[in-house]
Amino acid sequence: MPARTAIDLAGVEWTPVSPQLIPAKLVGEVIGTVITAAVVSVPLVLKLLGVWPGYPVWLAWAVPAVVVLWGLVQMILVPRRVRAMGFAEREDDFLFTSGLWFRRVLAVPYGRLQYLDVKEGPVQRRFGIRSLELQTASASTNATVEGIPAEDSERLRDQLMARGQARLAGL
Repeated sequence: MPARTAIDLAGVEWTPVSPQLIPAKLVGEVIGTVITAAVVSVPLVLKLLGVWPGYPVWLAWAVPAVVVLWGLVQMILVPRRVRAMGFAEREDDFLFTSGLWFRRVLAVPYGRLQYLDVKEGPVQRRFGIRSLELQTASASTNATVEGIPAEDSERLRDQLMARGQARLAGL
C-alpha cells in the first residue's frame, strides 16, 4: 500500500504498483545519467586533449560532476517514489496517486476514457511489468500507470474498458 497521501480519500483502497518497478526505474536512471554525463564531458575531453585550451578547467570538471551527483540523488529517490505510487478502481472513476513532496491524485472518469494502451519496453519485460496508458479527450486527465504486473495488465485494461463502455452506453 502506498504511503498515506496528503490528499486522503475516505474509503479508497489503494493498490500499490509492483516493487519490480524499482529496479526497472534504476536501470533507466543509470542509462540516462551515463548518456548525459558522456555528452557533458565532451568539453572535459577536449580540454584534456589540448584541443580546447581556453575552456575553464573548473567548469570542464564541474558540469560532469554535477550531472553524476544529480543522477545519484535521483537513484536514491527512486524507491521512495515508487512506493508512493498506487491506483484504485472506484465505481465511477479510476484514481492514480504519485509524488513524494508534491502529492498528486488523478481521477479519470470511466465515461471519459477513449482508449487504454498497455505498453511494455525491454526493461519492463525483463522485470515482468507493464505500463497502462489511459487516454481521454482532455490531455490534462491522461494518465500513465507504470509498474502494473504483466499478468494483471490485460485484466485491468479489459475491466476498465468494460466500465468505460458501460458509462458511455448510459449517457
